Amino acid sequence: MSSERATPTHTPTRAELAGARVLSRGGFANPDVLLWESAGGRAIVKDFAPRSALVRATLGRWIARREQCAWRALAGHADVPRYVGAIDALAFAVEHRAGAPLSRSVAREAPAEFFARLDAAIADMHARGVVHLDLRHQGNVLVGDDGAPVLLDFGSALVFAPGSNAARAAVALFGWIDRSAVAKWRAYATGAGDSSRSSRSESRPT
Repeated sequence: MSSERATPTHTPTRAELAGARVLSRGGFANPDVLLWESAGGRAIVKDFAPRSALVRATLGRWIARREQCAWRALAGHADVPRYVGAIDALAFAVEHRAGAPLSRSVAREAPAEFFARLDAAIADMHARGVVHLDLRHQGNVLVGDDGAPVLLDFGSALVFAPGSNAARAAVALFGWIDRSAVAKWRAYATGAGDSSRSSRSESRPT
C-alpha cells in the first residue's frame, strides 16, 4: 500500500461537510458522493440527506446502516478503504484511495500481478462473510496508484458473521458473481473479452 495515503483522524461533522466537493449527485434513493478533505487526509462520504423526506426516513437510513455493516466487517482488509465512521443516520465516511476505475483500457494496462491480487482480495472478503455482488460495475474496482486493487461501494453487499452457516451458504450460492466479475475484467486485460464481443456482433443477423 502507498506510504503517502493518509486517513482523516476524525469523522467529519455535518457542518464540516459544507466544504466538501460533490463527486456525484444521487438519484431518487441514492446518496450524494462527496470528497471531504482535512488536515489528516481525504475521505469519501455517502450522504442521503439531500433526498426526499420519505427516503430520509426510510430507505436512506436503512441502506446507509446496511452498507456500514459491510465496511466494518472488512476492517483491516488490505484492499478495502478504511471505514472512518458514521456522520449521522444518513451519512458515513470511508478512507479515500486514489486510483483508476477498472475499464477495458485500464485492465489492459494493469500490473501483471493485479488480477491475482484481485482474486485474493475477493477470497479474503468472502472469508469475512461479505459477498459484494456488483464488482462488474467499473466504478467499484480501482487499480490503485500503487498497482493494487481497491474494492468500493458495498451498497448491494450481503454480510454475515464470518464462518457462520449463513456466510458459507451465501458464498456458495452467490460468490460466483464476484468471481465472474474478475473473469470479465481479466478477459478484457488479455483482449479475449473484446474478441468474444466482436464474434457475437459478427454472428448477429442483420
